[in-house]
Amino acid sequence: MGTSLPVLNTQPAAVAAAHHAPPARRVTRRLNVGSVPVGDGAPISVQSMTTTPTHDVNATLQQIAALNATGVDIVRVACPRQEDADALATIAAKSTVPVIADIHFQWKYAMAAIEAGCAGVRINPGNIRKHDKVKLIGDAAKERGIPIRIGVNGGSLEDVLLAKHGGVTPEALVESALGEVALLEAADFYDTKISVKHSDPWVMIQTYRLLAERCDYPLHLGVTEAGPPKTGITKSAVGIGTLLAEGIGDTIRVSLSADPVEEVKAGIAILEALHLRERGLDVVSCPSCGRAEVDVYSLAEQVQDALEGIDVPLRVAVMGCVVNGPGEAREADVGVAAGKGKGQLLYKGQVVAQVPEDQIVASLLDLANEVADEIRAERGQGSPVVVA
Repeated sequence: MGTSLPVLNTQPAAVAAAHHAPPARRVTRRLNVGSVPVGDGAPISVQSMTTTPTHDVNATLQQIAALNATGVDIVRVACPRQEDADALATIAAKSTVPVIADIHFQWKYAMAAIEAGCAGVRINPGNIRKHDKVKLIGDAAKERGIPIRIGVNGGSLEDVLLAKHGGVTPEALVESALGEVALLEAADFYDTKISVKHSDPWVMIQTYRLLAERCDYPLHLGVTEAGPPKTGITKSAVGIGTLLAEGIGDTIRVSLSADPVEEVKAGIAILEALHLRERGLDVVSCPSCGRAEVDVYSLAEQVQDALEGIDVPLRVAVMGCVVNGPGEAREADVGVAAGKGKGQLLYKGQVVAQVPEDQIVASLLDLANEVADEIRAERGQGSPVVVA
């Protein structure tokens, strides 16, 4: 497009930084899941779990690669059978991201996961029952620098705690989790992170708040059994987002009845919304109203699809009104205010061009790529990725 971008006065950097500063983080211990640091101020990591049979090594590695391409930091694999445990060494060696083995009941599988080189193990020591085996696992994990995640949820509470607390309550969940942690502490193991998930976001929020007051271990956040994306993303955004906004949480998983790639996309979106991860492409659009003289819904979707390959932080506004559109798009990097068969292209809130309605998407794409090139040049990122 070759639009000459104007030099604009923007708010001072210090003011902008303070305005968008992420919440202060809860102070925790630090551990490492392979190459990914967790806790003690480390970036919040996004996790997911494979849905393939773990013993199907090729299918599992392919799904891990897809999750990695989406931006996942850590992947968990189920290990309910001996053949799954036997596959862990190959998966751990060839995976492009750290792998955590999900173990229930079988202490031998936990040992196999540690010996296979997995970056972490998820167990509940109470399920293993034999305390000497818990110590064996703890000693082996400590020797290799492998952390253990304790995972408690509403469906796994012991009968004695259900009776004591009158059901699945935050107090019951926290007592269960700390009881599991105590078994590891008794084995002189402290490289632990904890999750206390519940399917009700409000119960989940209260539970993690209580747990955060009771210990300094890193916490893995999630709304368990959140459901399909239509409802599950909302529940997870409420539960996980509320806690992250309070500085609670060190890793997250959005648990959906869907392709795990969708879990990663949703998790990253939550972090970006809270300025806890640098945003990439961010298309903002108006909800439309009686003043709109363009199909805002379709236009926003076309712009989103056309700009999907943008690889730098870029906010793009799509507004359906030339009356308030320029003002509403002021905080975006680029945008369009459309109406009456035309579109006003905007850069940092200022109109830089006017194009016919049928050229809006192509012209906005050109402008966005031009601005993205400038951002890459400022960062010294080398050759741009061309969006087509």
